[in-house]
Amino acid sequence: MTSSLHTAAEVQPAAEMVWISGATFMMGSNDHYPEEAPVHPVTVDGFWMDETPVTNRQFLEFVNATGHVTFAEKRPRAEDYPGAPPSNLRAGSLVFTPPKRPLKGSDISQWWIFTLGANWRHPLGRKSSIGAILDHPVVHVSYEDAKAYAAWAGKELPTEAEWELAARGGLDQAEFAWGDEFAPGGNHMANTWQGSFPVENSLEDGFARTSPVRFYPANGCGLYDMIGNVWEWTTDYWSVRHPEAAAKPCCIPSNPRNGDVEASIDPAARVKVPRRVLKGGSHLCAPNYCRRYRPAARHAQETDTTTSHVGFRCVRRVR
Repeated sequence: MTSSLHTAAEVQPAAEMVWISGATFMMGSNDHYPEEAPVHPVTVDGFWMDETPVTNRQFLEFVNATGHVTFAEKRPRAEDYPGAPPSNLRAGSLVFTPPKRPLKGSDISQWWIFTLGANWRHPLGRKSSIGAILDHPVVHVSYEDAKAYAAWAGKELPTEAEWELAARGGLDQAEFAWGDEFAPGGNHMANTWQGSFPVENSLEDGFARTSPVRFYPANGCGLYDMIGNVWEWTTDYWSVRHPEAAAKPCCIPSNPRNGDVEASIDPAARVKVPRRVLKGGSHLCAPNYCRRYRPAARHAQETDTTTSHVGFRCVRRVR
């Protein structure tokens, strides 16, 4: 990993943000899921990044200041979802709900339940609240909700390359954000799932769902919760692989950003909704399912879908 010319001393410090020095690093992985390949060099300029995911406390401050109403709090419009039964056009969000009966196949609807009234204020449904979890990451936020918060805070959402550089914490090509061993010395380094997902969670780390930010050690850049806890939005549109040309020595991308909307749309989808890249994994990532608790891992998310395990953090770039 090589550094760029910018240093933290050359830019205005930002509260509760960490300076990420610009660098050329090896992005992706050839050893896990196909969408992470090929490994390729990428150059990213220095930038500031939030120390933690945006918390319920911070998002509440934003909503109180702006009156913002999130996607999950709005009743979907029939014209946006042609053919959808009127009974389905109600405000709510997807909540992870452990199955109460033996699984039948791998249909995720067995554990992802659309819950009426679920939103950032009521993460498990109408009768739940954030009163006791103000320092946990905000969830049930769409891509546009995250963008709105970032704009209010005078920040932006990170690109996938920025996010991955920061998550690696200076450990270029290491398996995890803290090294090559998942639980060094038996210590859990991130909020992930222990046991057989989705039916058995041994709770070795003490958390069935989200955890307070800063509970686990920071990575080498001083960032918390880059792995596990909640997935985080990036600005890149989804692609099924990294560009093959990017792996050629002659063609190192500089501050790459995938702006291909069409590549992010599933041709078989009835409703054409673009997808963005999520990074970092969540508290639901397990060894037997979604081993995406690694910096190189990536996942597609429809921009109009909200869930109980997706949040975000912001960046501030040097102009």
